[in-house]
Amino acid sequence: MIVRSQRSQFLLSSGTMTAPITPPSDLFDLSGQHAVVTGASSGLGRRFTQVLAAAGAQVLAVARREDLLATLAEENANVTAFTADLSREEDRAATSSRALELFPAVDVLVNNVGISNIVPAEDETVSDFESVLGLNLVSAFSMSQHLGRSMLDHGGSIVNVSSIHGAVSSAPINQASYNASKAGLIGLTRELAGQWGRRGVRVNALAPGYFKSELTAPMWSEPSTLAYLKRNTALARGGEAGELDGALLLLASRAGSYITGTTLFVDGGWTSR
Repeated sequence: MIVRSQRSQFLLSSGTMTAPITPPSDLFDLSGQHAVVTGASSGLGRRFTQVLAAAGAQVLAVARREDLLATLAEENANVTAFTADLSREEDRAATSSRALELFPAVDVLVNNVGISNIVPAEDETVSDFESVLGLNLVSAFSMSQHLGRSMLDHGGSIVNVSSIHGAVSSAPINQASYNASKAGLIGLTRELAGQWGRRGVRVNALAPGYFKSELTAPMWSEPSTLAYLKRNTALARGGEAGELDGALLLLASRAGSYITGTTLFVDGGWTSR
């Protein structure tokens, strides 16, 4: 015999439990959507571009290296390349203008571009610290502002690519400016989500653990580093290609339509320690 309270009966009959089931493939489908990915020429950004394009989106891939972008666009019919140095405000404005010329609207923005500076904090120059924050954090704010203004008219999703080191120290790897910028992205994510949620713009952060990329390439050839990753990750390994795909699509698509202001850690359990 099943006994339900009046409250549970109300919930069951009021709509959410009896709503039609949308096919999962449709939830993650981005056909007809338009996206911008920064830092798209290699590593995670290249993968993010390919994943969004494979889900049906038309993607403007943005980076400094024209040759790598050209190859990416040649390999993907849904991808258009745009060369820009996003450490410069004039290039950020030009990128946003190009996106709004190319597309009727921008539905998804992935702020992925970033650099690191591995040096002890006592030796890092203020100029270098400012440069890292300028590209990693300020450019994300600027791109979000430029494209967010149009998103406020029709809705959209912004995904800021942070890091586990926006939440925990990377020591013994010394990268104060990088960690500060990634922590700043998490704070920026919460604030933009709070300001723009009622106007239909979702803002979330994706925080990867250790995946192969240009920034982390030296780590994968060092036995001591691999042992460090195995020791400190619950799954006892670094991330593999494709293991960020689902998280990105969740945040970018209507599968995540009730998710905003959150940071999604995809780190094999690194931050669960």
